[in-house]
Amino acid sequence: MTSSTLELALDLISRASVTPDDEGCQELMISRLEPLGFKVERLRFGEVDNIWLRRGDEAPVLAFAGHTDVVPTGPVEKWDNPPFEPKVIDGMLHGRGAADMKGSLAAMVTACEAFVKEHPDHKGSVAFLITSDEEGPAQNGTVKVIEHLEARNEKIDWCLVGEPSSTNTTGDVIKNGRRGSMHGHLVIRGIQGHVAYPHLARNPVHEVALALSDLTGETWDNGNEFFPPTSFQIWHIHAGEGASNVIPGKCEVNFNFRFSSELTDKQIQQRVLEILDSHQLEYDIEWHVSGQPFLTRPGALVNAAKEAIKEVAGIDAELSTSGGTSDGRFIAPTGAQVVELGPVNATIHKVNECVKASELDDLSQIYQGMLERLLT
Repeated sequence: MTSSTLELALDLISRASVTPDDEGCQELMISRLEPLGFKVERLRFGEVDNIWLRRGDEAPVLAFAGHTDVVPTGPVEKWDNPPFEPKVIDGMLHGRGAADMKGSLAAMVTACEAFVKEHPDHKGSVAFLITSDEEGPAQNGTVKVIEHLEARNEKIDWCLVGEPSSTNTTGDVIKNGRRGSMHGHLVIRGIQGHVAYPHLARNPVHEVALALSDLTGETWDNGNEFFPPTSFQIWHIHAGEGASNVIPGKCEVNFNFRFSSELTDKQIQQRVLEILDSHQLEYDIEWHVSGQPFLTRPGALVNAAKEAIKEVAGIDAELSTSGGTSDGRFIAPTGAQVVELGPVNATIHKVNECVKASELDDLSQIYQGMLERLLT
């Protein structure tokens, strides 16, 4: 049997909205929400479509945040069912975006439809911040919408991001924060020469090796009750001039920090420089911070999520800050409380992405339960 949530999810997944394309997904959501009294703002930045919908003029504002874009399918021939021809097979909804995150978008819409029907005069405001630029560079999506809202001092009090947060069953994990993410690009300068005459050259690979050992062995912090310890990972090393008898003149190293709230990006950068300088290297380094750590401590939003999950699914949700980054990193700095709550993430970005169809209805009821706890 189908439900309104499943039917909407099927319609959304059938639209091949590979990032940054939206393919009409946002207009489909608008067609369901505008008749409920949501005011619509279409915000296009560059090639990216975004929408801000709001029902109500008063605080507090509970905003649903999400994205209509999906990652590429990979080899289509490896899918058991065409990725943009969604189908329920043995109770599982298959299709690109089923978990990340068109299932959540459908649940958000149907939750609001049910909530507004039962509480047409709810307090505060319900809003939607939807982008088609989450899976790509994330430069013209949520971050730009937040800048637009901040420019007119329009604030979000509570934000529910529909990212697939769950591990085994929908609602077993709530992401109440995320680690920060910082990338480094290091170039170590040496002197190019012939491998047979190393005394006339200076090998940057040899020179940086001990420094990299120190960096990988460093204990940056011990984490805290909400965050694991900060991690340092090298993901690319390159050197060489194209010939086997040439000592390279430079070595490039790319690395990433996932850092807790125990450290700032500036503190980490300073410690990296101290380690590099202790090895007397000649180097250049560039930094890019793609997100600061954020944390929503137990309070109104977290409690509403846990209570709604308990009521619908009968489980006690775990709070977690593990995993990668999300667009929550752009929303939290405005002062909003942010949580991520969505379906099981076991198949996201994979061939044969799927979710349990019945759990989308559970998710819709959980979202509705949160609305009721926060806005009635």
